[in-house]
Amino acid sequence: MTLISRRSAIAGLGASALAFGNPSRARAGNYGPGVTNTEIKLGTTAPYSGPASGYGVYGQAQTAYFQMINDNGGINGRKVNLISLDNAFSPPKAVEQTRKLVESEEVFAIAGFLGTAANAAVMKYLNARKVPNLFLTSGAERFNDPKEYPWIVPFYPIYVAQGAALGAHILSEKPDAKIAIQYVNDDLGKDFLRGLKKGLGSKAGAVVKEISHEITEPTIDNQVADCKGAGADVFVQLTYSKFAAQGIRKVAALGWKPLHIINSNCSSIGGTLAPAGLDNARGLVSAWWEVIATDPRQQDKPRVKAYVEFMKKYMPSVSIDDNTATPGYNNAYMIEQVLRRCGNELTRENLLRHATSLKDEQPPLFLDGIKVANSQNDYRAVHNLQITRFDGANWIPIGDMVDLDGIAS
Repeated sequence: MTLISRRSAIAGLGASALAFGNPSRARAGNYGPGVTNTEIKLGTTAPYSGPASGYGVYGQAQTAYFQMINDNGGINGRKVNLISLDNAFSPPKAVEQTRKLVESEEVFAIAGFLGTAANAAVMKYLNARKVPNLFLTSGAERFNDPKEYPWIVPFYPIYVAQGAALGAHILSEKPDAKIAIQYVNDDLGKDFLRGLKKGLGSKAGAVVKEISHEITEPTIDNQVADCKGAGADVFVQLTYSKFAAQGIRKVAALGWKPLHIINSNCSSIGGTLAPAGLDNARGLVSAWWEVIATDPRQQDKPRVKAYVEFMKKYMPSVSIDDNTATPGYNNAYMIEQVLRRCGNELTRENLLRHATSLKDEQPPLFLDGIKVANSQNDYRAVHNLQITRFDGANWIPIGDMVDLDGIAS
């Protein structure tokens, strides 16, 4: 098994202390809860069970990343202890586990977890307790509210803007489209739907079928058949991986040949497309801003090689083409950077200050040209994405990158 040396981790990830001045080893400083001279205690939750358990890989990647950091000396002389608990993709469970992390474990901060409903369930609690929720993985607009919720820091392209980009692409590829939309009945689905209609503009009347489903439903096969029956030649799914995979399989079984579009949350090759059948997924359109490690065009880049070695050593049971690990890895990387910049001023206030003043950051698994920037007045961090088409093996870029700041305004 290939090991990651201190040097290769620094070169591959760009996480060297040299990149952030010259942080000293552990010494006296101002500490918040969960911090000592030797440890920084963080907490998070992830869906390790329940209807979206496939997304548990995201939490595994966070935990594994900090294990790698600890194996290479930690952060400014301190080891990171990330406590990751199962939330079963259930908002009440997320609240229960988050309260345990804050009140019993006394964590320094929450390492932002995945899921709109789960994050929404804990945002008031964390904000009231002044516990940073760093770089949460949801694009719901509600999380970008620095005035009312300054302790909630998102790290995902806004769903409305992503939806608008997909709508604009439909107009470009099929200006006379008849569109069927199948979406999950939660903030994710509704925000994507609203953005899609913004992108369609005056062509929003081309939607011939619009149907929602609950995340607890076992199958959406009948909905897919209804969308075909409506005469649509464009089929848009705004949902989660389980249902996207069902939709891809059902479209193929029906012999239907629409322009099939899926949202970014369910575009993992290993997590969604492979279970649905890669041949069935050929021609799918989605949006990306992160690198796919198995893409031949990316494999020679040092940061991608470092990620592959990381996966082999720290997550050997997870396929490298399961892109669900990618955002967890990028999330942990960004948390590492702001912790390093805090030096020995490890207070929650200082952590928040550094997390909301990012300028042109390059996470290791972001596409070239897509960087991270936010401010204390606007927490949106990712401002561009790339529309892509699946060729049976990889997601291939279509056209130029999309500027999200203008498309949904």
